[in-house]
Amino acid sequence: MLEKVDLERKVSKREYKNAVKTLKEQLTALDGPMKEADLPVIIIFEGWPGAGKGSLIQKLIQNFDPRWYRVVNTQPPTDVDLREPMMWRHWATIPENGKITIMNRSWYQEVSTMRVDNHIDELTNLRHMNEINSFEHGLVENGYLIVKFFIHITQDEMKKRQDALLADKNTAWRVSETDRKRLKDFDKYVTVTDSMLEYTNLPFAPWHVISGMDQEACTLDVFSIVVDSVQTALKLRADRNRLAKESRAVIQPGQYRFVEMPLLADIDLDKSLTDEEYRKELKKEQEKLTDYHNRLYRHRIPMIICYEGWDAAGKGGNIKRVTAALDPRGYEVMPIASPTPDEKNRHFLYRFWRRLPKDGHIAIFDRTWYGRVMVERLEGFCTTADWQRAYGEINDFERQLYDWGAIIVKFWIHISNEEQLVRFKARQENPDKRWKITDEDWRNREKWPQYEVAVNDMLKYTSTDFAPWTIVEGNDKKYARVKALKTINAAIEARLKEVEKDKDKDKDKGKDKGKDKGKDKDKGKDKDKGKTAAKGKADSRAKAGEAVKAKAKEAAKAKAAVKEKAKKTAKAKAAGKAGAAAKGKTAAKGKAVTKGKAAAKTNAKGKK
Repeated sequence: MLEKVDLERKVSKREYKNAVKTLKEQLTALDGPMKEADLPVIIIFEGWPGAGKGSLIQKLIQNFDPRWYRVVNTQPPTDVDLREPMMWRHWATIPENGKITIMNRSWYQEVSTMRVDNHIDELTNLRHMNEINSFEHGLVENGYLIVKFFIHITQDEMKKRQDALLADKNTAWRVSETDRKRLKDFDKYVTVTDSMLEYTNLPFAPWHVISGMDQEACTLDVFSIVVDSVQTALKLRADRNRLAKESRAVIQPGQYRFVEMPLLADIDLDKSLTDEEYRKELKKEQEKLTDYHNRLYRHRIPMIICYEGWDAAGKGGNIKRVTAALDPRGYEVMPIASPTPDEKNRHFLYRFWRRLPKDGHIAIFDRTWYGRVMVERLEGFCTTADWQRAYGEINDFERQLYDWGAIIVKFWIHISNEEQLVRFKARQENPDKRWKITDEDWRNREKWPQYEVAVNDMLKYTSTDFAPWTIVEGNDKKYARVKALKTINAAIEARLKEVEKDKDKDKDKGKDKGKDKGKDKDKGKDKDKGKTAAKGKADSRAKAGEAVKAKAKEAAKAKAAVKEKAKKTAKAKAAGKAGAAAKGKTAAKGKAVTKGKAAAKTNAKGKK
């Protein structure tokens, strides 16, 4: 998608000035209709560092009433966030009906930049993108408008803008090490981002990829798309409200494997335990659960236990026996009542996402999200389309919890109509328990047949292989408590076996790798020995060669010395001969001189 962006698009100052005035007026005029129609809007800004997301958001919000919007600056997940499902922290950002959330970065950083930075594998990344698509689909189906922008610039432009910020000491802080990494590995991030844009470009929540090279042109494009999107959503809002009251021809619970469940009418409610059996079984299962709870925490496995059932079925007493075996620091019981006003103004799953446990902890829900397909369905608290769509939404929700690693156990505590009447009367007659029964309980009892149909539908459409329902025969409270504990323990035991089996496999792989490494080391040692031996031989040969060379040099030196000595001797002899000859000449000369002197004396004597 990035290749299709016109990075050359520009507008003149005059064109911008003329167009932006009209667009600002149109944006300002949207406040009232959005509020009146209860239209919740999410506007997402993604893009490269320095692309201008912040300035675009600043320009956009100036056209809205500050009471009705919120700007969310999404940061990388904290250590706390990482102990929850990926979408957990993002559910907290969705707006109430009639309000706007404007996001500087969003859930998309998990499947784009973080995919590169954290080396997330392709399968995990694909699962995360599917979770995002499911999340956005659920929001749109519940009336949300999602507008998604990606602001694109070239690598050269990014460098130019970073350099400009770094040149000023007052703005240099805005360029982080992460920004520099994005610039350095630009091509790698482009590949991942383009894949993300393609996969999450949904018909009901499309991407608008816009050039950020020219800020004026980019601003006009953003303003224009927001105006068109909101105006279209407002027109469709009326049609949606009309269609929401119509029943679907076929309920679509999603493409999951379902566990076949019996009808409530076919359940045998005569099962029971004696007091002695109850005490023995209760102690045994509670001790087992205590041990399992420690192991859950050690392996960081979250668990979610859901309780639904008829009024006075014994859910409270059942929960009490479960929690008696748990470390109070590692679980929380969530009693679910009617939603608060701010919860009513959001997606019905919003309040349940906010109550999920951390990994290694247990959340026990006394009433759950299944109120959507029971009490809300029968009391008219939601439209027909809402509760029919909810089966699929709930299955998607629970699948995300399962993929996160959670163990999900769901109980329907079942009692007979007659047993309920007995318990109602007992409560009314007991001052200590009278607070437990209300006029609403009596009214609901009158709708028992309608509720039974709704419960059978719930069991049929939401008992998946990863989050199956367990129907607990509850006419005998003792039997129901022990069965619930056994079911919980069996679910934990099965997961622990999986986890510990996987760890054993990893250990075996580690051992095999260790053996392979050992073999490699041995091979390496052999190779090293061979190399050492070869090297030793080569060294020996080299040393021998050097010794030969040294001897040859020494012989050559000795020979040269002999020659030099011979030369010196010859010179000495020659010098001796020359000296002797010189002496001979000197002697001869001396003799001649003597003879001459003697002759001269003789001649002198003759003359006289």
